[in-house]
Amino acid sequence: MAAVAAPGTRLFIGNLSWNTNDESLRRAFEEGVGGGPGTVTDAKVIVDRYTGRSRGFGFVTFSSVQLAETAISRMNNADVDGRQVRVDVASTRGD
Repeated sequence: MAAVAAPGTRLFIGNLSWNTNDESLRRAFEEGVGGGPGTVTDAKVIVDRYTGRSRGFGFVTFSSVQLAETAISRMNNADVDGRQVRVDVASTRGD
C-alpha cells in the first residue's frame, strides 16, 4: 500500500493525452518545476481496469508543498504530450 502524501503535495492532473504514461508524466513535472530526481515522489496515470487504457487523468506527488505550488503555477494549462493539462491540488476521498 502506498504511503499517504503530506497535505498539499499531491496534485490532480486532468486532460492528459491517451499516450501519457507514468514515466512521461513524472518527467514533464520534474522538468516543469526545474527540479531533478526526487522532486516528484510519485506519478500515476489512472487507467481503465478492463481495457488498460488511460482515463485521461492522473496524480503527481511532490517532495514539498512549495514544489507542488510551483507546479500548479507553472504547469496549469501547460502542454504535456500535445495536450493542455489542468493542474490542481488533489482532494482526498470524501472531500
